[in-house]
Amino acid sequence: MIQVGDTLPTATLMEYMDVEGEGCSIGPNPVDVGKAAAGKTIAVFALPGAFTPTCSAKHVPGYVEHFEAFQSAGVDEIWCVSVNDAFVMGAWAREQKTAGKVRMLADGSAAFTQATGLTLDLTGRGMGLRSNRYSMLVKDGKVATLNIEGPGKFEVSDAETLLAQATT
Repeated sequence: MIQVGDTLPTATLMEYMDVEGEGCSIGPNPVDVGKAAAGKTIAVFALPGAFTPTCSAKHVPGYVEHFEAFQSAGVDEIWCVSVNDAFVMGAWAREQKTAGKVRMLADGSAAFTQATGLTLDLTGRGMGLRSNRYSMLVKDGKVATLNIEGPGKFEVSDAETLLAQATT
């Protein structure tokens, strides 16, 4: 399992863009995790699935709401990672109004999630292999803080907790 001090795993996530900008075409675009994290401070949070109750009502909205505070704390980007496809993440981004605030990154095959060791098996609930709920502050590709939720919990991966860690 990934730990504080570890480098983010080598992986490619996918991001759906509604509009062209900064060399990104409309549609799913690959995001090389290592290249995208290089030289930046990133607030990363992961969750079991797009459009799920806690994720939609609490997790994503908290990061959207605190976007400016994260910027003031020196965070360059906020990433939301979920084991969903890029089209689902794009639709969820529109619904959650994350544009310009939170990058909604799809881990469709769960390669990144498996490489972190932070998987959650929801096969019994018909959802298959998913990501555990967690947050981390990443500096230049290395994990500076890591907050992993217990089963069914939403207590330490919220925006307020990670923001407090980013400002210390």
